[in-house]
Amino acid sequence: MRFRSDVKKALANHEAVVALETTLIAHGQKYPGNLEAAHGMENAVRSEGAVPATIGILKGEIVVGIDDADIEYYARNRSILKCSRRDLPIMLAKKLDGATTVCGTLVLAHQAGIKVFCSGGLGGVHRGHPFDVSADLQELARTPMIAISSGCKALLDIEATREMLETYGIPVIGYGTDEFPGFYARQSGFPVDVRVDTPEEVAAIARERDRLGLSSALLVTVPVPAEDELPMAEAEEAINRAVELADEQGLHGRDVTPFLLAKIGELTNGRSVRANSSLLLNNAHVAAKIALALTK
Repeated sequence: MRFRSDVKKALANHEAVVALETTLIAHGQKYPGNLEAAHGMENAVRSEGAVPATIGILKGEIVVGIDDADIEYYARNRSILKCSRRDLPIMLAKKLDGATTVCGTLVLAHQAGIKVFCSGGLGGVHRGHPFDVSADLQELARTPMIAISSGCKALLDIEATREMLETYGIPVIGYGTDEFPGFYARQSGFPVDVRVDTPEEVAAIARERDRLGLSSALLVTVPVPAEDELPMAEAEEAINRAVELADEQGLHGRDVTPFLLAKIGELTNGRSVRANSSLLLNNAHVAAKIALALTK
C-alpha cells in the first residue's frame, strides 16, 4: 500500500481517519458533479478535524489517500473498472486502475488500520432480482469497521436488504433516527436496531463489539438533511420507471446502478442528485465526528 503522507502520519499517531471510496467518483454523478462531491466529502471530513483517505487502485498499486490529481482522473474516466473484493488480486496482478466499491474499500481500509468508512448508500438486494445481491452486505458481516451511509441505495429492495442485514448479524444503528433511512427520503418504514444521537454512543458500541471479538461492521445510518429530502412517493415513482427501462434494455450486474442513478436524476429534474449530494456531505461530517470519538 502507498499512503498519502498525512494519512500515514495520522494512522501512526492514532488520530482520526475516515476512508472514502472511489467508485462513488468514477461511477456516481456525472462530471463535474462527481468531482465536486469527492472534494466536498474530503473537505467535510477535514472541517471536523479528521483526515480523509480516499482509496483506489492505480496501475496495480493500492493507494490509501489519493491526491487531487488522482481524484480528477477518477472523475473524468467513467471506464475505470469497479473493484470489489473478488477483483483486488486481479487488479494488482494485471497492474490495472480500479475504483473501489463499498466492499473493496472496506477490505483495504481495514487492512490499512482505518476504523471508519463513509459512503452515500450501500449495495443490497436488487428489486425484482432477489438473486442479485451486492457483495457489500457480506463484507459488512466479516469486516469490523464502522460504516456510515444513508441506508442502501433507494433503487434497491429496501425491505429485503434490511432483512439480509439482520440475517448477517450486522447491527443497524440509526443516527438521530428510529427508522432505516430511505436514501433520498428520510424514512423507509423499516426500523433500526437502536437509535443513537451522539458520536460517543457509536464509539461505545464499537468498543464493546471489539471486546466481544465480533467480526461484523456497525452500520450507522444517517438520514438525508430535511431541506434536501426527496419524498418517498416521488422517489418511488421515478425509481419504478427507471427499473422498468433497465429491464427493457436487459441490463444486469454492475451496469444497472449507473444507468438507474442517471435515469432517476432525469425523471426527478435533478432533485435526486441534490439529495444525493446533500447526504454525502452530511455523512462525511458524521463519519469524521465518530472517528474523533473513537480516538478519545
